[in-house]
Amino acid sequence: MILHIFNPEHDLALAANLSNFTAPRAARLLRQQLGWLPALWAEEDDLILVDDVRTAQDAYGQLGGERKFVDKTELSRLDVTEVRPWGWDLALRRFLLRHGVEAVPEEKVIAGIRELSHRKYAVSLLDSLQCLGTVGFSIEVDSLDEVVEWLHQYGRIVVKAPWSSSGRGVRFVDGSMNESQQRWIRNVIERQGSVVVNPFYQKVKDFGMEFESDGEGQVRYLGLSIFVTQNGAYKGNILMQERSKENYINRYVSVDLLRDIQEMICSELGHLYKNRYKGPFGIDMMIVSKPDEEGLFLHPCVEINLRQTMGHVALSLEKLLQIGIEPQLFANGRLGPVTW
Repeated sequence: MILHIFNPEHDLALAANLSNFTAPRAARLLRQQLGWLPALWAEEDDLILVDDVRTAQDAYGQLGGERKFVDKTELSRLDVTEVRPWGWDLALRRFLLRHGVEAVPEEKVIAGIRELSHRKYAVSLLDSLQCLGTVGFSIEVDSLDEVVEWLHQYGRIVVKAPWSSSGRGVRFVDGSMNESQQRWIRNVIERQGSVVVNPFYQKVKDFGMEFESDGEGQVRYLGLSIFVTQNGAYKGNILMQERSKENYINRYVSVDLLRDIQEMICSELGHLYKNRYKGPFGIDMMIVSKPDEEGLFLHPCVEINLRQTMGHVALSLEKLLQIGIEPQLFANGRLGPVTW
């Protein structure tokens, strides 16, 4: 039996790196409301772990489907041979063992996934992709003085913790750094060893690419993810046919460039993830403008999310619903009209 799990607190748990981790209330609510999401890609005989079986059945039933949902009280009676979570971390491993599921990776495997989730790998990939004529600069530093130097050079910067969920581990610094920002940077460096610094880019549009690694050196491109953010926070994904998504992004950058980016990511990360990571991942990108240059530019690697993503959810929904010409917005577990 294959068991699927939606654990949206994964990024926070990975950052904490603790077996005893309590997810914040917002993450627990999200898991309660959207625990049924793996039903979108699970096979007919697979199991999906949810907080409440009836709620999950009702939610997924609105899409016209049926799947086998279970709660934690049933786990010890099931012969689970493989677990496919949103993402692996020590807290999830301990939870499953405590409830009688032994098909979990060793701690050293999770340590390897955590290492690959460090933002320094996004820094490295971004540097490699510059040969394709894209924009973007990112650097890992291990002192507050270095952060200040980059702030003086760029004027506005974004400082990120090596491990965090988007939002919680990010600080925007404009012009000068206040005491609170300095304290946060020092604390992150003390706990995690470094921070990642990026110049602030004038964003025009968010999007991403979704992939899957077979763990044997091959990475497969799955499709584009067009998503909406508000004040830096994810709000939802726009569902469209793949060709429509390409045409949409083609308003800003060429499809040929997108395909060159896809191929290089598959090559670079295929080598990196060989014998180290098997599973889905996504890369956030953005279209940006420059104050001193005309035109729009592609920033090809804002983040690497080494886990399942809402982009993968959107791709599964597009296949399930056979999305036509009219786009739809998937947000908070519901479909609705798109406001461009």
